[in-house]
Amino acid sequence: MAERKDVLTAVGPRLRELRRRRGLTLAEIAERTEISESTLSRLESGGRRPTLELLLPLAEIYAVPLDELVGAPRTGDPRVHLHPVRHNGMIFVPLSRRPGGLQAHKLIIPTRPAGLEPELKTHEGFEWVYVLAGRLRLLLGDQSLVLAPGEVAEFDTHVPHWLGAEGDQPVELLVLFGRQGERAHLRARTT
Repeated sequence: MAERKDVLTAVGPRLRELRRRRGLTLAEIAERTEISESTLSRLESGGRRPTLELLLPLAEIYAVPLDELVGAPRTGDPRVHLHPVRHNGMIFVPLSRRPGGLQAHKLIIPTRPAGLEPELKTHEGFEWVYVLAGRLRLLLGDQSLVLAPGEVAEFDTHVPHWLGAEGDQPVELLVLFGRQGERAHLRARTT
């Protein structure tokens, strides 16, 4: 029973994340679904329980299966079905499915056009990056670092930062990101 409650509680943040990723407002979603803005807001904040009547039009608008929208556990098939997303020229492959908490992504960053200056950003959270292939240029505050395959960096995202491909090849990364500042903790046992 507690598991079912956890699944229902996670629907609101998942809906908010889908809407924000698509750059839509509550008013735009309300217009497309004929669900009031206040109902959508309460649904996203957890103030209203999700029902099929509310979720079906939202799944249609966001073009996701209902199972994915509610985060229903998969049964019988252990494979992970990846859904890459293109954003700002980069390819994000979500590897985790739960909203909130630590998120895992594979990230592919193409080479940068000549003359395009890096734009450092800040946001809430903490990031851990592991270079899988290529070379990563990491600008972090006043530091400029180049990481090769197998190297790792972790940093507070309140510090101005930028990630890009170094050289003439794209870079592939494994990225762990926590919005509230969760950090990756690695533990090794000695034998």
